[in-house]
Amino acid sequence: MSDRPRLLPLLGAPRHGARDAMTCLYRCGNACDHPVPNRSDNPYFGDLVDAEVSRRGVVRAGAAGALVLGFGGAVAGALAGAAPAAAAPAAPAVPGAGEAAAPAGGVGSGALTFKPIPPNKLDTLVVPNGYDHAVVIKWGDPVVPDAPAFDVHAQTAAAQAEQFGYNNDFVGVLPIDRKRALLVVNHEYTNEDLMFPGFTSQEALTVEQVRVAMAAHGMSVVELERVDATGQWRPVRSGRRQYNRRVTALATRFELTGPAAGSAWLRTAADPKGRTVIGTLNNCAGGVTPWGTVLSGEENFNQYFVGGDGAPEELKPKLLRYGIPTDVRYPSGSRKWERADERFDLAKHPNEAHRFGWVVEIDPFDPESRPRKHTALGRVKHEGANVIVAKSGHVVAYMGDDERFDYLYKFVSDKKFMPGNSWVARKHNLTLLESGTLYVAALEGNSATEIDGTGKLPTDGAFDGRGRWIKLVSGNRSYVDGMTAADVLTFTRLAGDKVGATKMDRPEDVEPSQLTGKVYVALTNNTDRGKAGKAAADEANPRNLNKHGQILELVEDRGDNTAESFAWSLPIVCGDPTDPSTHFAGYDKSRVSPISCPDNVAFDATGNLWISTDGNALGSNDGLFATAVEGPERGHLKQFLTVPLGAETCGPFITKDNRSVFVAVQHPGEITGASVENPASTWPDGDFAKPGVVVTWRLDGRPVGS
Repeated sequence: MSDRPRLLPLLGAPRHGARDAMTCLYRCGNACDHPVPNRSDNPYFGDLVDAEVSRRGVVRAGAAGALVLGFGGAVAGALAGAAPAAAAPAAPAVPGAGEAAAPAGGVGSGALTFKPIPPNKLDTLVVPNGYDHAVVIKWGDPVVPDAPAFDVHAQTAAAQAEQFGYNNDFVGVLPIDRKRALLVVNHEYTNEDLMFPGFTSQEALTVEQVRVAMAAHGMSVVELERVDATGQWRPVRSGRRQYNRRVTALATRFELTGPAAGSAWLRTAADPKGRTVIGTLNNCAGGVTPWGTVLSGEENFNQYFVGGDGAPEELKPKLLRYGIPTDVRYPSGSRKWERADERFDLAKHPNEAHRFGWVVEIDPFDPESRPRKHTALGRVKHEGANVIVAKSGHVVAYMGDDERFDYLYKFVSDKKFMPGNSWVARKHNLTLLESGTLYVAALEGNSATEIDGTGKLPTDGAFDGRGRWIKLVSGNRSYVDGMTAADVLTFTRLAGDKVGATKMDRPEDVEPSQLTGKVYVALTNNTDRGKAGKAAADEANPRNLNKHGQILELVEDRGDNTAESFAWSLPIVCGDPTDPSTHFAGYDKSRVSPISCPDNVAFDATGNLWISTDGNALGSNDGLFATAVEGPERGHLKQFLTVPLGAETCGPFITKDNRSVFVAVQHPGEITGASVENPASTWPDGDFAKPGVVVTWRLDGRPVGS
């Protein structure tokens, strides 16, 4: 009898949009097959300091100061209020800093000029007329110079540790100069059905194959070169390639930083000091910092652990809150990695799970540096983290916990950002995320009595209201009764429960606009909303059985990203525009593209919002969409591309010159019954499905979109 993990049946309403059962199994360990981890009965925030203000009455946030990114690189120019650079001898410039000039002009509010593509089910990547695309890199391609050629029939962990990993999610592109850049990519999870010919079950895999899967997780850093003078990019295939690097779940050592580092919760037999972790797991989205590093969020780490039934009794409630069952040894969707490394057995090493679920920082310009896990940013199922420098010079990171009914967070650094390109400034900035204040969000609508779960707009014409950031911990001081700072940071979900944070519809990517300071949140879906015993619809999450999701916009008070209160609204409530429960910032819905299950967001150089989707519940392939967020074109959403069958659109990343759009095509062909021998998708090479990164550019050489 096979012990192959059970695939979820697709009966009734989709549970994660229209995800296939195979995706539910491998991406999140059948999360919907388990009880919702948040079983708290926390009240909704009702004691607002400021009067409720409608969206139309909110003063628009000011510009975000002089913070600008090269198309993902370091910062140039001074910030008002930032700490002055220390006097020091001249030092080598940080790679990429010279490309960090501010975008020309103000926030884009004009029409996006591309003709939207129609929804489709084609097994290819589709872009608008006048555009082209190319695969940049795919699973198995060499990363480290002299890596062995990929052979699907003879995979080894040693080879995979030098090759591009599996299922690519976050994409960042950091410039070295005008013709070269570094591509940094997360490898979120593996699908052994689609990786190993003849796969029958996790138990039947050899230990070496398990190690291959472990090596296929993590991150890749790859040097790129521009193709002629176009918007196309390709990997450098010769020469030193000094920055190229693989980070894996198998062997890479990570340093723990911040107040929880070294605490009892993080100590194990292999690491009695609690300061060094082997590997990173389920890296989902991320962000590029103003000092030229990459942040990566560890998300569904729970599925990698077994033996929760044998964990200490006092620990079991904490494990449950993070989605680790404590009544069975092998939960549904278990990967059984303990066969290759016993640290994944919680009956033997109960603290090992606490060493995952952090925000990771990697320095792609220093291949010898040790990546770090920042405990000051809290431990949840991080989708990612995105940073802005506030007017005061403090760094603010916004984060979402991707789970049904979980929370929205932000972190404000103790230290201030140091502008400039010197190594002195960069060394200082590399410490910014090691200490600060962590907050969780509470939201309240101003038309609460009118919300009936159908998605009908209130009489004031908007889903909007006020909110505040509730302080959880600052440095070593906890603001949560009965919890130490280490407790709060290690079990951040429990801290959010205690203070009454607002239960959201799967807050995933959270990104501030570098031009306006406004913050945009992708709330993907929540088909448990409004079910018996579950939280009912509220104004920020206005539909019961929510299968399409929404976009949340936050405007921090006084345009200050360190503020402790904010206004919020829902400019986009996703779904079929003909459905009365959808909303597109008041724009004519007969002219917008249908969108379902927003996942990641990004901005182009003029401030247009780009949205990728995961689990389209409207019956077509996932895609990438764009809209203006200011002016008369606000809400005019247009579909820019679609990905192949079974795939999810990840990334996206638009270069600073607006000439290249990067997306990650994750899990193509991930459809129940598919295998290497019988693929549901043959993208991109025509044989079997391979996840990969794609770049799209305009054929006439002009900026994309506009």
